[in-house]
Amino acid sequence: MKIAFLGPHASFTQLAAAQLFPEDQLLPQASILDCFSAVESGEVAQAVVPLENSIEGTVSMTLDYLYKTPSIKIEAEAVMPIAHHLMIHPENRIEDIEKIYSHPQALAQSFHFLDNHYKGIAKQDFSSTAAAAKYVSENQELTIAAVANQYAANLYGLKIISRNIQDFEQNHTRFIIISKQQNQYHNDRLETLGEKSGMLITLPEDHPGGLHQVLSVFAWRKMNLSKIESRTLKTGLGNYFFFINVVGAWEEILHGNALKELESIHAEVDFLGNYKEFLLES
Repeated sequence: MKIAFLGPHASFTQLAAAQLFPEDQLLPQASILDCFSAVESGEVAQAVVPLENSIEGTVSMTLDYLYKTPSIKIEAEAVMPIAHHLMIHPENRIEDIEKIYSHPQALAQSFHFLDNHYKGIAKQDFSSTAAAAKYVSENQELTIAAVANQYAANLYGLKIISRNIQDFEQNHTRFIIISKQQNQYHNDRLETLGEKSGMLITLPEDHPGGLHQVLSVFAWRKMNLSKIESRTLKTGLGNYFFFINVVGAWEEILHGNALKELESIHAEVDFLGNYKEFLLES
């Protein structure tokens, strides 16, 4: 089976995908949009994309594409500890570093370390941590460094000069498995952290108490919400949709009636599925 992931090779998303689909063919994609497009077109059965980081928050592009492609659902979530390392070409010296490349979130997650130890060195955004490592390996003459993971260092033959440079030890990224099927992914080899339902909700109009009206649907049923996040509809200031996670296994009467009540107040609901959350290794 073909599984897409946010590439290139040696990205954190590949490390997650390899644990979730150890026996399947993994196909790297250049962007999150490409991952969604590959699933939507049927080129792949599923894709793995990042949803949230414990330091930098939600990956807004993933939320936006979940909203824009209602045919795509969530089959599972997976949480992975993240460790960033600073690496250079083995023929270069640490004293000669002129610029540090990485994905914007990796640079942000390592901001204080880089600011304390490489304050005068320019930091440059790159499409991914793995792509930055690959670029460093191919351009010895530029005397540059990359922030990436151990796998990237091994794959591209780089020398790690500082390990675990992330500013917080509890640095985790949450990934999701997306597909066109409303199935629930199962994996007996991985530790299960819990179960939840995901949905995207759009209010019928902007009016006082509108969000309260939506949340009350869950409140009086004592349904616990683990996440409520707003994203702009990009149709004007003040227009949003909401990504909501409801904790627990699916109960037809409880959850089904909640969805019916949301529809009765003319809220648009895209139910993304009920799915499990797994713990991955770093």
